[in-house]
Amino acid sequence: MWNGEQLDLDAYLAHLGYEGDRAPTLETLRALHRAHVLTVRWDTIDSFLYRSVALDLPSLQDKLLHRGRGGYCYEHATLYAAALERLGFRFTALSARIQMGSGTIRPATHAVLLVELDGRRWLSDIGFGASPLAPIELVDGNEVTVEGWPFLLREGEVTPGAEGWALHQPGEDGGWMVRHTFTLDPRYPVDYELGNHYIATGAHSPFNRRPFIQRMRPGRVDQLDALTWTTAGPEDTSPPAAHVLEPAELPKLLSDTFGIELSDEEAELLVTRMSEPAG
Repeated sequence: MWNGEQLDLDAYLAHLGYEGDRAPTLETLRALHRAHVLTVRWDTIDSFLYRSVALDLPSLQDKLLHRGRGGYCYEHATLYAAALERLGFRFTALSARIQMGSGTIRPATHAVLLVELDGRRWLSDIGFGASPLAPIELVDGNEVTVEGWPFLLREGEVTPGAEGWALHQPGEDGGWMVRHTFTLDPRYPVDYELGNHYIATGAHSPFNRRPFIQRMRPGRVDQLDALTWTTAGPEDTSPPAAHVLEPAELPKLLSDTFGIELSDEEAELLVTRMSEPAG
């Protein structure tokens, strides 16, 4: 279903720096999940520059594995699903609603995977950008700290009349804040194509109005929102200091800090677009 037969599995694992066992076990899942989050880059550059994001596997492999570029959740989840399929994992693709503390109902435009192993279920969310560095077992009240970053899973009503799950992270008030919610209704590649079309082209999508770049490291997450760059760690209790850049500084920052390599044409177009007057 996820076109795993089209994946160059050796190239994917080499890109991750993974040389471990390929059996579909929890140990393998944890290692692949962590390596993917730390290695495969995250950016919205294609949706911002071109309003076009390809989800076919050859395009994803070329972009994410060979060209030093990043992508957003639909790209990550599609590539990751192909790898899990090739390795023999059982999983279900899901759609989540990004909340980040908002009480309004937002569209289900985030892609996550739920992996089943020995009667246990694991949320493997590798496409958030600032993703957890390990799968989180789907158990109500499961509170875990992953390499310093706390998370909480709760089961309950996530939208009116719909039961599901909410992944929480610490909020600025010291309590828990809902990061995203999801139901267990299966999603398929065609559903991700539909969500991807909205994110890349929709008039209300935040990801085609400005570049948004994220990079997760152990103990650190960097984010670039338009021209504002912030860095935060799991122990930080106050909002991170913001560094406002000039458009011409973007290509070097993307390369040096985010590990994203733009072609000369992309770099020139990005600087030009970010130099235009707002609106």
